[in-house]
Amino acid sequence: MAADNTAIRTTALAKSFGDAPALKGVDLSIAKGELTVLLGLSGSGKSTLLRCLNGLHSITSGEATVLGTELHKAPSRKLRALRAKVGFIFQHFNLVGRLTCLENVLIGAAGRIRGPRYGLLSYSKSQRREALGYLERVGLGELAFQRADSLSGGQQQRVAIARALMQKPAVILADEPVASLDPQNSANVMDLLFQVCLENKITVVCTLHQVDLALQWADRIVGLRNGEKVLDARASELDKDRVLEIYQQLEPTGQAAAQ
Repeated sequence: MAADNTAIRTTALAKSFGDAPALKGVDLSIAKGELTVLLGLSGSGKSTLLRCLNGLHSITSGEATVLGTELHKAPSRKLRALRAKVGFIFQHFNLVGRLTCLENVLIGAAGRIRGPRYGLLSYSKSQRREALGYLERVGLGELAFQRADSLSGGQQQRVAIARALMQKPAVILADEPVASLDPQNSANVMDLLFQVCLENKITVVCTLHQVDLALQWADRIVGLRNGEKVLDARASELDKDRVLEIYQQLEPTGQAAAQ
C-alpha cells in the first residue's frame, strides 16, 4: 500500500488502563476510502482502538498516524484539528432528542461557525440546505422538522450518519452502529455506510459483532482478541468459519490441551 494512499497506520500500538492492558502492540494500515470492520469479543479492544484513533484515548506506547497526524506526538491543538476531520458514530446515536432532525445534523457543522449557537438561525442558509441534502441522502428529508426522539432506532442512526457527513470528514469511526437495531435496519445502516464510503471516498472503520454483516459489507476484516490482532484480511478472501475463529478462546495448555 502506497504511503500517500494510507489514511490510518499504527505500529506496535499499545494502550493500558492502569495495570490492565487493552491493546497489545497492534499493527494496522488502512487505505483511504476503505471500509474496515473490527470484530472481536466484548473487551477485545475494538472500542479502545477507535478512541485511540481520534485521540480520545492517549496512547501508552507505539505509534499511530491518522490523516498525516502523528497521534503519539501531537499536541492538543493538532488533536482538535484532527477530530474536525474524523466523524464518530455511536451505538446509542447521541442525538439531542428535543431538537429536530435538521438541527441535529447541523450540529455536525458546529466547528465551522463562531460564537454561540441559537437554533437554526445560527447557521447560514447554505449550511441549512447542505444539512437538508444530507438528510435526503440518508432517506429522511421528509422528517427534517420532526423531533429526533420521535424516530425509530434505525431512523435515528441514519440521522447520526447525516450529522457525521455534515462534518465533512475524511474518516468515519463507527462504534457498534447497529448493535441496538433489528436485522433489517442493521442491513440498511451498513448499506448506507458502504455507499458513503464508496461514493464520498470516506475511510470507514466500524466495530461489529455480526459476522454476516462484516462479510457482506466490509472491504477488510480485522479481528482482535485480548487486545491483540489475530486476523487481517480482505473480506472476499474469508468465509464465516474462518472469521468465527476470532471468537475462540485461547487454547488450553499442558495436559488439558493434549486431551
